[in-house]
Amino acid sequence: QLQFVESGGGLVQPGGSLTLSCAASGFTLDYYAIGWFRQAPGKEREFVATISYGGRRTVYSDSVKGRFTISKDMSQNTLYLQMTDLRPEDTAVYYCAARYGSTTTIANQYPRWGRGTQVTVSS
Repeated sequence: QLQFVESGGGLVQPGGSLTLSCAASGFTLDYYAIGWFRQAPGKEREFVATISYGGRRTVYSDSVKGRFTISKDMSQNTLYLQMTDLRPEDTAVYYCAARYGSTTTIANQYPRWGRGTQVTVSS
């Protein structure tokens, strides 16, 4: 069965840091571009970051650029999203998604999704 298991979410104060993990099972990430997306209550799902299947190309949304880092560990078949300088507006459910081949920032072009992990930034 092909699936993702996300972890690492939680409650953090503004200015704090979290690292989200997304472990893939049933398939290898080697040939998949990976994206992180998030959805806040009452809002549409939005693009956060993406990394190419080879791991050499990354793209970030303007709202997280310079604060978040996306990465892949092929040996662990896991991807990560390191988040620093977190702000209340970063509060959302975060999802990882995979797409065979080239990377994209468009959510509906990713056929495989995790179930999401909640990140809450609040004092």
